[in-house]
Amino acid sequence: QVQPVESGGGLVQPGGSLRLSCAASGIIFSFYNMGWYRQAPGKQRELVARINSGGSTNYADSVKGRFTISRDNAKNTMYLQMNTLKPEDTAVYYCNVRGSGSTWSPPGDYWGQGTQVTVSS
Repeated sequence: QVQPVESGGGLVQPGGSLRLSCAASGIIFSFYNMGWYRQAPGKQRELVARINSGGSTNYADSVKGRFTISRDNAKNTMYLQMNTLKPEDTAVYYCNVRGSGSTWSPPGDYWGQGTQVTVSS
């Protein structure tokens, strides 16, 4: 099994910053598409940002300009740098890892356990 593991969540004041990390072992990391999703209480899970195997990125309109997704293939780790955080960013953040269709990234869709981010004064 591929088991992504998130870390870095916590409590931060509005305007503050956090960096989330997602590590995934057992795969050739560079061949996989990845993304961050979040789910607030009573709401549906939504895409925050994605980064494909080639490094191209996309962001939800609500976070564009504040969040930055990146990956370090040598460390098998993906990051989400979150700046100027707002209370509406409060959610459980999930790491997603998906195969990109290459020989070393067969079809699959894997989720981490989630890490809580709370933005409150």
